[in-house]
Amino acid sequence: MEENKTECSPLHKNILVVEDNKEIQDSLKVALEVEGYNVFTADNGKEGLEALSKMPTPCMILLDLMMPVMNGWEFVEEISKDIMLSSIPVVVVSAFGDKKGTPKTEGYIQKPVDLDALLNTVSKHCGC
Repeated sequence: MEENKTECSPLHKNILVVEDNKEIQDSLKVALEVEGYNVFTADNGKEGLEALSKMPTPCMILLDLMMPVMNGWEFVEEISKDIMLSSIPVVVVSAFGDKKGTPKTEGYIQKPVDLDALLNTVSKHCGC
């Protein structure tokens, strides 16, 4: 029996990408939009928090760690204070090599991003 993707909840289609490198941000956005996701972007953690207050609840957040204004660690700390936001899965996307140094998150994708790893991770958190 063929899976009917139209039954997927719209909430399972929203993703927030928090990434200060515009090339990487655009690449992630395009790759995910081609797969049918609604991608919202932010250039740093502070903008990510602002985006969360304005956008539909995302099924996941893809988060860089090394950013100006508010970095990934600070962003995770802030959303952990909110019961609604703290339930959103956060997956770190970083060149930062030491996974033990990452905040408490639902996963880790090493830069440069492998497209298959990205799509598998997104499917895990946003699949229907």
